[in-house]
Amino acid sequence: MASFFRSSNSSSPSPYTRINSDSNQSSRGPRPPPPPPPQRGNETFLEKITHRSRPQSANMTVANAPNNELGLTNCLIASPTDFLQHGQQVRVNRRFPVTVRHDTTPSMVAGHIEPGSLGVSMFHRQWIGLSPGDVIQIETIDLGDEWLGSLDLEASIMLILLVGFNKKNAQATEVFDSEDMSRVLIKNYSNQVFSPGQIVVFEYHGQTLRATVTGISLFDLGKGGNPLGPMGLLMEKTDITFIKASDSSIKIKGSSKKAPPNAILAPNFKFEDMGIGGLDAEFASIFRRAFASRVFPPGLVEKLGIQHVKGLLLYGPPGTGKTLMARQIGKMLNAREPKIVNGPEILDKFVGKSEENIRKLFADAEAEYKSKGDESGLHIIIFDELDAICRQRGTGSAGGTGVGDTVVNQLLSKMDGVDQLNNILVIGMTNRKDMIDEALLRPGRLEVHMEISLPDEHGRLQILTIHTAKMRNNGIMDRDVGLPELASVTKNFSGAEINGLVKSAASFAFNRHVKVGTMAGISDDVENLRVNRDDFMHALEEVRPLFGVSEEELEAVVQNGIIHYETNVDTLLRDGQLFVEQVKTSTRTPLVSVLLHGPPGSGKTALAATIAQSSQFPFIKLISPESMVGFSEGQKIAAISKVFTDSYKSPISVIVVDNLERLLDWVPIGPRFSNGVLQALMVLMGKRPPKGRRLLVLTTTSLRPMLTEMQMNDIFDAEIRVPPITSLRALDRVLDEVKLFPSRTERGRALALLEQAGFGHEGRLNVGIKKLLSVIEMARQDPNDIAEKLCSALIGLL
Repeated sequence: MASFFRSSNSSSPSPYTRINSDSNQSSRGPRPPPPPPPQRGNETFLEKITHRSRPQSANMTVANAPNNELGLTNCLIASPTDFLQHGQQVRVNRRFPVTVRHDTTPSMVAGHIEPGSLGVSMFHRQWIGLSPGDVIQIETIDLGDEWLGSLDLEASIMLILLVGFNKKNAQATEVFDSEDMSRVLIKNYSNQVFSPGQIVVFEYHGQTLRATVTGISLFDLGKGGNPLGPMGLLMEKTDITFIKASDSSIKIKGSSKKAPPNAILAPNFKFEDMGIGGLDAEFASIFRRAFASRVFPPGLVEKLGIQHVKGLLLYGPPGTGKTLMARQIGKMLNAREPKIVNGPEILDKFVGKSEENIRKLFADAEAEYKSKGDESGLHIIIFDELDAICRQRGTGSAGGTGVGDTVVNQLLSKMDGVDQLNNILVIGMTNRKDMIDEALLRPGRLEVHMEISLPDEHGRLQILTIHTAKMRNNGIMDRDVGLPELASVTKNFSGAEINGLVKSAASFAFNRHVKVGTMAGISDDVENLRVNRDDFMHALEEVRPLFGVSEEELEAVVQNGIIHYETNVDTLLRDGQLFVEQVKTSTRTPLVSVLLHGPPGSGKTALAATIAQSSQFPFIKLISPESMVGFSEGQKIAAISKVFTDSYKSPISVIVVDNLERLLDWVPIGPRFSNGVLQALMVLMGKRPPKGRRLLVLTTTSLRPMLTEMQMNDIFDAEIRVPPITSLRALDRVLDEVKLFPSRTERGRALALLEQAGFGHEGRLNVGIKKLLSVIEMARQDPNDIAEKLCSALIGLL
C-alpha cells in the first residue's frame, strides 16, 4: 500500500487557538489539558438535547494521517484525549463536513496524532485545499440524531459517486460490479457524512479506488432542506450509483436493478408538457423502440445482449407534427439539447465540405464515447427534410455531381460503420419515405419507421385544446364554442391546418372590432372581443384540408343531386352502400373495385360521387380527365400514382376513377390508347393496400366493351349498370322533380305529345339523365310553348 498517509510528524504539541462557544475571547499558546469526556450514559433526554445544542469549535493544526488503515477511513483522525468524540461530525472552515475518528496508534509510535492536531489524508487535503501545518477551524455539527430519528429517511437518501482509479491502478482491467461496490462502501462507511465534491478513497478487491461525490439527494421531510447545507449521513439503504470518470480506464458493470445514472429523461417528464396533440400512440411507440432500453438498468440490457436503437424515421403528410415533435423533444431530455439540422443545410458547394459537415455532427458523440464508453450520455441528432440529402444513390440527386451519394455514404459510415457508436440517436423526418436510400433504412441505422399520420377525432380535440388554451384561460373564447363539435367537423385536418383554423377564426373576431371606413383603426369596445362559434364556422369555409376529401370536385359532379326517377336508382345506391360496408367491416377484402358503366350522360359519375360522399371515409379523391388536361403520359401516371399512395396514409379511403376511356386516351380509330396509363391503373387498382389500410375504388365508363378488349375485366370485383331513362313514367318523375311546368296539366300535355310521337312504347325513349336535364333546361328558356320545345328536342336526340 502506498505510504502517502504517513509523515514524520513531530510528537511535540502544536500551538493552537481555542474558540469557546460560550465566549468570544481567544488565547494563543499551549492548549491546557482537555476536560474528561462527559458521562452520557446517565444523561436525561433534556440534557442530551441541551448538549447537542452547544456546538463546539476550535482552531487545530493539520497533520498527515498516521497510517494507511486510518487514511482509508475517510475521516479526520483526532487524538482520543482531544475534545472531539469518536464518530463526531464536524465542519472544516465552516464549509467542508467530515466525520472524526480517534487515533488508534500507540503514543510511543512515531506519527501518532497529538492533541490540538488532526490527521488529514492527502485526498481530504486535496478536497479542502490544505497542506500539513495549516491551521483550520473545526466546528462540531449534529446530524446523527436528526437523521436517525426517521426510518423513512434511511430508506430514501440517495448518494451519487463518480469513480476513478488512482494512478498506480490506472491499467486495471477488472470489471467492477457496482452493486457489490455499494455494499462494500455502506459496510465500511455507514453513518459518515458525505457532501458534493468530497473525495473518497477506499479499497475494493485489492484495488485502491478514488471517488468524487458529484451529487447527493436527501429524504424530504418537508423542512425545507438541511440548514447546514447539502450534506447527509450514509445509511444502510442509501442508494449508491457508480459511473466511470472520463479520465479513467476503470470498467464498471451497471446495475441490473437501478436505472442508469445518465438517464436521458427528466424525472418528472410528462408527454402533455410537449404541447403535441393527437400523437400519444405514436410517441408511446417511439419511446418503446428508441428510448426504453436506455431507461432500464444497463446491467439488465447487457443480460439481454441487445444494442440500443441508433435511429428512427418519422414520415407522413405535411403538417402532422413531425418537425414539432423534433423541436419539442428536448423537453423530455435530462441533459444536453439535441442537434437539429435542416437537410439542405448540410450541402455545400465546396468539394468535401458536405461530408465534413456530417462528421462534425458526430464529433462530440465520438469524443465522449472514447472517454466514457457505454456510460456516455446520449447524443441526439435530428435531420429535418432528410430526403434532401439522403436520396437513393445513383439517381443524380445533387445535379450530377455525386455529392448526394457521398453524403449518404458518410452518414451510413457514421451511424453503423467500422467504429460503432452506442451513444447516438439519429431522428430523420421526411414527407417522402420512398425517396430515402434503402441502406439508411435497415436495422442498425434508421431502423424504426414511424408514420405520423393525420389525427383522428380524439387527436384533433387534443390539438384544438392546445391551440385554444390561452383563449379559454383568458376568457377570450365565447361559451358557444364547442371544441368537440369542431373536432368532429375538421375531418382530415392536420395539426398545422387546425392551427391555421384557429388563427382564421381570430381574424374574423378582429374584423368585428375594426372601425367602419378604416383599415387600421380599432373600435372602442375592443375589450369585449370574443371568438365565437360563427367565427370558427366562417374559418372552416376558407381553411380547407390539403389531404383527404376532394369536396369541391365531388360537389361539382353532383350539383344537381340524385333524382330518384325509378326504383332502380334506389337499388344502385343501396348496392353501392353495401360495397362501402364491405370495405368497412370485412377482414378478407381490404380492397374492393367496382365498375359503374352505362350510356353517356346516365349519371354514373354522380352516383359514384354520391356513394363516396355517403361513406364518410376520411380520404375521398376523384381522378378525372378534366384535371389532367395537357398532361403527358408520365405526368398522368405520376398524378394517378400519388392519389393511390396518399390513400394508403388513411386507414380507409375511396377513390373515384371517372371517365376511364378518356384517362386512357382511347379512340375507336386504330384503336389508340395510352398503354403506360393503362398498365399503371391495372397495377394500382389490383394492388392490395398495406396492412391496416382499406380502399374502395369506384370506376366509371361509357364504353364497357372497351374493357374487354383491354383485358381489364378481372381487376373489378363487381359491376353496376346505370341504365338510361326508357319510359314516360320515369320522365314524368323527372319533370315533376325539376318543376319545368307550372301545373300538372301542362306536364300531362307534354307527355301526351311525346306519346303521340311514338315514345309511349317501352324502350323507344332512351336518354341519360344528364342529357335529359340539359334538354329540360334548354326548353325552359322558351316560355311560349315549353311542351312543344321539349318534344322536339327529345325527337332530335333520338
